[in-house]
Amino acid sequence: MLQVSHMFKAYGKKEVLKDLNFSILSGTICGLVGKNGAGKTTLFHSILNFLTYEGQILLDDQPLTKECYSQIGYLPEERSLMPKRTVLEQVSYLAGLKGMSKKEVAEQLPIWMKKLRVKGRMSDKIKSLSKGNQQKIQLIVTLIHQPQLIILDEPFSGLDPVNTGLLKQVILEEKARGATIIFSDHVMTNVEELCDQLIMIKDGTIILNGDIQGIRLQFGRTRLFVSQELDKDQLAALPHVLSVEDTKQGKWRLILDSEEAGPELFDRISQGRYLPTFDQQAPSIDEIFKLKSEEA
Repeated sequence: MLQVSHMFKAYGKKEVLKDLNFSILSGTICGLVGKNGAGKTTLFHSILNFLTYEGQILLDDQPLTKECYSQIGYLPEERSLMPKRTVLEQVSYLAGLKGMSKKEVAEQLPIWMKKLRVKGRMSDKIKSLSKGNQQKIQLIVTLIHQPQLIILDEPFSGLDPVNTGLLKQVILEEKARGATIIFSDHVMTNVEELCDQLIMIKDGTIILNGDIQGIRLQFGRTRLFVSQELDKDQLAALPHVLSVEDTKQGKWRLILDSEEAGPELFDRISQGRYLPTFDQQAPSIDEIFKLKSEEA
């Protein structure tokens, strides 16, 4: 479990992190979101001891020591590999800093390369690999020593849908192993799909912290999806309907002024007939992110 208490970080008079307090349980995936400049990378760098800060960080109830950092895997937003080294040399060097022997790396590396479908051999130089495969090698470096805390800064950046799916599967496997995982992403669908917990930072302050569904329900089930066979203008004229939008997926999306309007709208729309779609939901994490980001 990761626990952060009363974390402050300032550069001169500019406060970047302001009294952050949160915990992330083992075997949990937490999404850290916020606009550029909110403080996400500064938080990561503080946890990793790249920066000095005020406050306390505990990993499994123990203060972070030099030995603890061998139990942390970090994927930086800016990927950094040595282009003239072979895949085996690169991974052996960085995994060695985490306590793995060359023999252990030689045994585990082929397994990871197969799992992530790396197109290349251990003897290939990093510079000969495609950008996507270099990114996979960087991910292997992050995970091969089986860390207890995994920090991923924009892990899906630049990946195509197939490789994004592979990475998501690996993240879920690491969760099942019991690791504590925290990652940042600007694509809220990734956060909503993977995460148990969401932390949103704005101007260095936590403004949302909780489980994904719980946060969504705070905003009410004010999104209603109905079949597109229905007339848009008639739907827009119904009481409690603020707007009607085309989802491009064969459904209308109605925004309601209150979730309590659901039963009345069901009666008015169905009129006793079968409805292929009538689905009342809370706003998506993407909508909530935009709403909270725009608040004064």
